[in-house]
Amino acid sequence: MSLFIQRMLGAARLDVPTIEAIEADRSATGQALAVVALSAIAVGVGGLFYGGLGLVLTGVLAAVIGWALWAALIWLIGNKLLAEPQTRADWGEVARTTGFAQSPGVLRVFGFLPVIGGAVMLIANIWMLVAMVVAVRQALDYRQTWRAVVVVMIGWLVNLLLFGWIARLA
Repeated sequence: MSLFIQRMLGAARLDVPTIEAIEADRSATGQALAVVALSAIAVGVGGLFYGGLGLVLTGVLAAVIGWALWAALIWLIGNKLLAEPQTRADWGEVARTTGFAQSPGVLRVFGFLPVIGGAVMLIANIWMLVAMVVAVRQALDYRQTWRAVVVVMIGWLVNLLLFGWIARLA
């Protein structure tokens, strides 16, 4: 099994040593980007009947931009506003771990399935959020998980507001 797949599975399992290895490997940023794109493609395919192929492509672009912005917000909030004494991270470390935290999102490809598709989407989205908290906790070297939860939620809200504002302008 390739290192990329092993890392995706480890991140989905919330395996701390895997997440720490991803954080430390500067060459894994491209892999993290690939995970974000795969997760976005999966949600697009899962909802293909609703929006068509154009929506899939737009979704991938929005996911990549959203990931980069969210990683930047998490880095800023977690490193500057809510840092613990041992917190030391750069954007790349946050981007790599949060990118791989989107690994459970590939399950959203099954969102088109009648009866269970909606449940699969919901479970995958919650799983991704939990993986994001673990990724942020590790990337920012937090000892307290609640701090990672707060950073993720603040970053998510700011990101959501930014995208809503951009959508209004378009």
